[in-house]
This record gives sequence, structure tokens and C-alpha cells, in this order.
Amino acid sequence: MNIKIAPSILSADFANLQRDIARISTADYVHVDVMDGIFVPNISIGLPVVRAIRPTTQLPLDVHLMIVQPARYAAQFCDAGADIVTCHVEADTPENIRLAIETIHARGKRAGIVLKPNTRAEAALPFLEDVELILVMTVEPGFGGQKFMPDMMDKVRTLRRWIDARNPACELEVDGGIDPATAPVAVEAGANVLVAGSAVYGAADIPARIAALRGC
Repeated sequence: MNIKIAPSILSADFANLQRDIARISTADYVHVDVMDGIFVPNISIGLPVVRAIRPTTQLPLDVHLMIVQPARYAAQFCDAGADIVTCHVEADTPENIRLAIETIHARGKRAGIVLKPNTRAEAALPFLEDVELILVMTVEPGFGGQKFMPDMMDKVRTLRRWIDARNPACELEVDGGIDPATAPVAVEAGANVLVAGSAVYGAADIPARIAALRGC
């Protein structure tokens, strides 16, 4: 399985964001966490930052919307430069999440859904064949630096079986507490995209850390 690494710029130095994005140039995606202070307690970054960083890297921008009613902003994030836009299934009605997915696709971008730790794998079923990525949160969304939840691996295994059977091109991403110790656990369960923040940006040698995570 081709393992991809998506460093989260939530752990970058925001005063030197262009520099810190350049430091992860050997990764596969740039993971951008968008928080609205409503769906999750924290507020992070939004459209102006996505628009500003788009010209600074050739890597795809993997934009994780931790916001209520994501369909309201899906097109704008695509237009700002996102290549992948993921929406939480918990953030709106199934009909409106489907509208967000359709909006993202209409902009020619990849769409994904996200499941919080307390959300069962079955919540992905209505969207399974319509998305390019499913993200399983292995921590509670909204904060960096949390401890990996190994009990989420049963959910990852279940989703991997369904993806292989019904949408093999779909990527399976995990986000939260990923480091050299937990990355192999997630990959063994079936994840092929690993979001890592502090484990990458806290490393003395960032390219070596990215390579180690990819080679787990």
C-alpha cells in the first residue's frame, strides 16, 4: 500500500508559515485544519490563509473543515486553492453533507468525509461511493498534540473492508496522535494517509521523519 504523509500546519510556526511549508516539501499533502469555534471549541485559520499559502507549494492542500454547515463554504475553499476538502458527517444533515460533496466535485476537487471518535463507521456508508477520501479522527477534533486512540483501529479496519469492496480508489486517512510509534498501528489497520503535526514539526530532521513515517 502506498503510504502518504500529510503534515498538519497547525503545528507550524504561523509567523513563518511559508518557510515551514517549504520544510515539508517531501510530504504528499499539506493538511490544513479549519476550525470555527462552534463545531470545535478552538478557532484556527480560514480562507485568507488557504489563499495565501496556495502559491507557496506544489503539494496538494488537504483542507479539513471542522465547521458547522460546511456546504456554505465548500466552494470558497475550493476556489481559494484546496485540492481536497473534507467535511464532518456530524456537522450538518446527510442531505447537506451530500450537497457539500457535490459542490466540491463541481469545482473539480476531491471531496471527503470525516468521522469523530464517537461516530460509528456506519455513518460513512451513505457517502462511501461518492468520496475520494474518508478521514477517521484518532483524537477528538479541535486540539493539537493529543494522545492517539488505539480503539479507533476497529473503525479503520471496517472502513478499509468497505472501501476495498465498494470504492477501492478512495483513500483512508487518520488524524490525531500519529508518530513513529502509532503510524505502523494505523497502517496495519488499513490507513494509507497519515496526518501528523507535532511528530513532523517537532522533529530535528523533518525530511527524515517524513520518510520514517512513510516507511512504517
